[in-house]
Amino acid sequence: MALGKLQKVLISESLDPCCREILQAAGLRVQEKPGLSKEELLREIRDCDGLIVRSATKVTAEVLEAAERLQVVGRAGTGVDNVDVEAATRKGVLVMNTPTGNSLSAAELTCGMILCLARQIPQAAASMKEGKWDRKKYMGMELNGKTLAVLGLGRIGREVATRMQAFGMKTIGYDPIITPDVSATFGVEQLPLEQIWPCCDFITVHTPLLPSTTGLLNDSTFAKCRRGVQVVNCARGGIVDEGALLRALQSGQCGGAALDVFTHEPPKDRDLVNHPNVISCPHLGASTREAQSRCGKEIAMQIVDMATGKGLTGVVNGQALSKAFAPQTKPWITLARALGTVLCTTGKQVQGGVQVCTLGTPLKEAGSYLTPAVAAGMLAGGTQKEVTLVNATLLAQEAGLKITTTHSDVVPEPDSSTGLVQVSLQGTPHQVTGTVQGSTPVLQQINGATFKQPAPLSGPLLIYRAKASDTSALATLTGLLSKAGGQLLSYHSSSTVAGEQWSVVGLSAPLSNLGELKPRVTEIFQLHL
Repeated sequence: MALGKLQKVLISESLDPCCREILQAAGLRVQEKPGLSKEELLREIRDCDGLIVRSATKVTAEVLEAAERLQVVGRAGTGVDNVDVEAATRKGVLVMNTPTGNSLSAAELTCGMILCLARQIPQAAASMKEGKWDRKKYMGMELNGKTLAVLGLGRIGREVATRMQAFGMKTIGYDPIITPDVSATFGVEQLPLEQIWPCCDFITVHTPLLPSTTGLLNDSTFAKCRRGVQVVNCARGGIVDEGALLRALQSGQCGGAALDVFTHEPPKDRDLVNHPNVISCPHLGASTREAQSRCGKEIAMQIVDMATGKGLTGVVNGQALSKAFAPQTKPWITLARALGTVLCTTGKQVQGGVQVCTLGTPLKEAGSYLTPAVAAGMLAGGTQKEVTLVNATLLAQEAGLKITTTHSDVVPEPDSSTGLVQVSLQGTPHQVTGTVQGSTPVLQQINGATFKQPAPLSGPLLIYRAKASDTSALATLTGLLSKAGGQLLSYHSSSTVAGEQWSVVGLSAPLSNLGELKPRVTEIFQLHL
């Protein structure tokens, strides 16, 4: 994907000044307009190439549709719950975040919440301000020897675990991605959730808000917990079912809760906030000077790196585009896209099964980024407004293309040191094979016919199949180019199959009319790669 030039970036929330300064120093125009209403955002976003948000701005499908030039949405923080990632992907808009920027601040707040629950510090402080001296009412507990369950063992979860171990807490946890061997290295014993509920004194959640984590703590799970269990949520509102939490507090099944996040912010129902055993904050997890500076700096630098072609980091969608910035993968992505276009053109179809096969050890992990490139090539020139490496896979599925990927370390000589990419339409004889020579993508084989010298896949190309014994097509083409003032830049022919051979011709400019050539060939196509 050739990225358009980033020119104007809208920052729709309050961020550290360093964010604006870094963007402006890179030559980008920046508008800072925090607190926009939905209608104002829809107006402001129309001519922006980039949008930077925290958590308050809701980047909905409607906002994305209104953003005619938008290329990237940057979330200055962890998670992208406020961004419709699917709608962004469909439109080819990159979504990126700063997953490490506020990890320490969120972890420290969580640890503070655990301490406050154990010793009822906020309640005791409030009573002192009321002129009271009530020592007996605020009897607490020691953390030493207590069991803390950490649900979600990513960056924040592991930081919480290691800090609370210093208080003598036993840390257990659960994470569907982090392996038990890895969590053991930072002192967390992983257990199934059903074994966690009955054996912990404190539970803290550090997962994204997904369908699988919504309501993770609910009436059923609270019933399985120890009576008086303490709950902390500094992650995302909705992971803890707020109605179930209130019922557990009222019954005493939950002894206390510390909440920094809510399903609706600010919360409209005050029963939970007003409960005497609830400590609540107005979503302060990332509200430290250090975290705000770090997140603002990181998202600005990520967008500058994207704008200058240096690279992509923190990308939530568009893994293939991330790889496209690496010098060693750029020509392979270009090759895969070109092969997709050639196959679609010669096969005359953009639906059905497509097989992408990578050959050679250097391409062992390449399928993840070459497959979207093939899809983008096959969809190029179709009815879609714009097909990019961000949205190609999704749009291909919707177009009826089922693309599968295989790999083999074995590759025929002389390409064993570089590798090959084969793309075929399943159930048909249509197949194309290519490789990269130096930094140039080249076509080696088409429908069983091998090129004596691989044909470069770039610029205006004419591809045709004709009888091997008939050279009139090339003579006619030379005459047409002469009349049009064009040039024949390269000519490559294939081996003969069933008396016919393929030719790939590089042109200085596309021909406007192929009428004189068509009677002299079996089939002919004109492409611009």
